[in-house]
Amino acid sequence: MKTIDGQPMTSSAISQPLGASLRIAPGFLATSSGDETGVETTLEARYNSERGRYIVVTVLNRAVRDDFDDYRLLHTAPQAIVRAAVPHCITVRLEDTTDSPWISVADLTTSEGRIIPPWMADAVTRRGVKDARWDVIEILYGTSALSDTPPAKLIALELGIPERTASYWIGQARSAGRLEGMQSNVGRPADD
Repeated sequence: MKTIDGQPMTSSAISQPLGASLRIAPGFLATSSGDETGVETTLEARYNSERGRYIVVTVLNRAVRDDFDDYRLLHTAPQAIVRAAVPHCITVRLEDTTDSPWISVADLTTSEGRIIPPWMADAVTRRGVKDARWDVIEILYGTSALSDTPPAKLIALELGIPERTASYWIGQARSAGRLEGMQSNVGRPADD
């Protein structure tokens, strides 16, 4: 993961405010090397405020060994690279103090591939926990929407709730002003 100018992605490079409590990188460079295909793909993506997500603006494929898969060279799937890169481009503060550190969503992700730890998911699904719930919805929705994947599915999976409830909570979080600048066109639309 690198910034648009080729520097390593750091929390200081993730500086653009988004929503109520997220910061994102304005853009990124990501490279994926397929050992089995012999093809390396580098893409550049930039945040587009009108679309509310990262948009891939450049894709570069190149063979990295003589016996490369020419089909893979010509047919890239950049969305998988974007999905893997986006958690490295979003930071959150887990505490409400101004001196608390910004932590990338990738650093929150557990070894099981979950973004939100089970104890946090249990806490936010309890009745009456609105502010903490909207914080978590913002993190999960932002991660999903910015990479153009279905937010309701991710929220339902992460929190162990039905997709209908996830959609309802997305609508509630949006009404509370928590999802400003983020938009998803994937999956069932959230109730507003």
